[in-house]
Amino acid sequence: MSAELIVGPDTLQLRGRLDAGGAAAIWAQARSAVTAGCVVDASGVDYCDGAGSALLFDLIQRGARVDGLPERYAALLADLNPDKPLTVQSPKPHGIADELADFGKAVTSEFTLTMAFIGVFTADIARIFTARGKIRWRNGFAVASSAGADALPIIALVAFLFGVILSFQSAVPMRQFGAELFVADLVGLSLVRELAPLMTAILLAGRTGAAFAAELGTMKVNEEINALVTLGLDPFRFLVIPRLLAVALIMPMLTVCAEVIGLAGMALVMASFDVPLATSLHRATAIVGFSDFFGGLGKSMVFGFFIAAIGCLRGLRTGAGAAAVGESTTRAVVSSIVMLVVVDGLFAVMFYILGW
Repeated sequence: MSAELIVGPDTLQLRGRLDAGGAAAIWAQARSAVTAGCVVDASGVDYCDGAGSALLFDLIQRGARVDGLPERYAALLADLNPDKPLTVQSPKPHGIADELADFGKAVTSEFTLTMAFIGVFTADIARIFTARGKIRWRNGFAVASSAGADALPIIALVAFLFGVILSFQSAVPMRQFGAELFVADLVGLSLVRELAPLMTAILLAGRTGAAFAAELGTMKVNEEINALVTLGLDPFRFLVIPRLLAVALIMPMLTVCAEVIGLAGMALVMASFDVPLATSLHRATAIVGFSDFFGGLGKSMVFGFFIAAIGCLRGLRTGAGAAAVGESTTRAVVSSIVMLVVVDGLFAVMFYILGW
């Protein structure tokens, strides 16, 4: 006998089999007929499985009371806790305080992860220099080639244009006072102390940092990093350490190239203002001291280390799917540029305190 529903005043009477087919046949009618305080007479139920219990559960949640259900079926219904109302979490209003709290949690999480990353790097470097670990120098040379030699043309072009634009924009107003000779001092000091390291780092962040994030992210999505672990290889020492050391060591060389090419561009512009090339280069080399030169190189090395670290960190944290690789690459570039601004500001304060 299939399920049957008899609707009376403030009562519903159920008969027959409350299985999947029977419950589905009367479910819509029962839901429309049930009211708060309604009594459901289930004494005529011959069979009740999970589907029937779900129907009775729905009716109880709508305010009905089930009577007469045979004991062997009542136990199944009791396991569903029908008298306990279903709670629906209403979304809380997201105000400024919640936004600040979420931001604080994100910053704390990122800081903790970064500190752990630096700790692992420091421990691996210590093991390498104490002859208890190995580093794949061949991988490091390959990374240095792709990050250094392959990046030199674009760095040279941008550095030359920087030197030309900065010297031209400075020479035009200073010529009104007959001080165009001092443009070489201005451009030389700016390139060596600030512009060459920062410009090279920004180019490397968009080129090399993004490449690291995409490479390691793709390896993680394809389970290649898990395969390295299965083979007994440390992914950090195998993939990250060579990249960090290669970029940190190649950055000062790229910075020196950018400084020389930028000064060459400045000298060409000054020649158009009737200032001899030898005079421009002499003024630039006279104003730039060893502290300025080596300070810029040290700054560039720190920039390179952080660019490679952020790129590798974002790559290793890539989620599942191709979209996650793109997201990691974007976050690597944005994080690197923000890091460059912050670290450069810290270097400026430190140089001021040291009297450089």
